[in-house]
Order: sequence, then C-alpha cells, then structure tokens
Amino acid sequence: MYLKIDFDSEEALYIQLRNQIIIGIAKGEYSEGDSLPSVRQLAEEVGINMHTVNKAYGVLKREGLIRLDRGRGAVIAFDIDKMQALEETKANLRLVLAKACCKNVGKDEIHGLIDEIFQEYYFE
Repeated sequence: MYLKIDFDSEEALYIQLRNQIIIGIAKGEYSEGDSLPSVRQLAEEVGINMHTVNKAYGVLKREGLIRLDRGRGAVIAFDIDKMQALEETKANLRLVLAKACCKNVGKDEIHGLIDEIFQEYYFE
C-alpha cells in the first residue's frame, strides 16, 4: 500500500489517510476481506502518530467500509446498504455542485468530470 500524506495541507492527516484508503478501495487496490496494515505498521510507514491512523480507521469503520477484527486488525468489509450510500453521496454532491455552480462550472463540464473520474475506479 502506498499512501502519501501532505504535511503542509490544511486537511487533517486522518482525513487524508481515510480518503486515500477509500480511493484505493474504489480503484480495486483493496478487495472485501483484505487486511489493512496494523495501526503501528501504517503509522511507521507513513510517518504519523498511531492515534492518527486509529482515528482514520475509526472513521472508516463508522462509514461501513472496514471492520476491526482482533485477530486480523482492520479488514475491508462493506456493510453499508446501497440506499444509504446513495443518500450520503447525494448529500456530499449537493455541496460540491453548489461550489461548482458558484464558479460558473456547467452541467456538461460536471458530467465530463464524473465520466473521467469513474474511469479511474474499478467496477466489475
């Protein structure tokens, strides 16, 4: 697993970590049942505090993307239903699209971006 943390970013380190893991899942770099590195191992690998990794894993768990297994650590596990995922996506997109509209980004440009981004992700 290759994760790059931007220590100069205003975005919290645990959010950067969470986002990169989500993108890795979407791109097919991780599959359901795969184990993520231990908190200690990932903290050392990335050069951040163990509490930061633990916080990122906690957020991923609450979001239904991993489960924490005493024997295996953090494991990719999808326990979120599609309707809930659609509602969360809609809520997130609402703000992103509002910001884009404020900057005169048009519907066709948004559709083009969505198509471009979807091509990056792994779908069966």
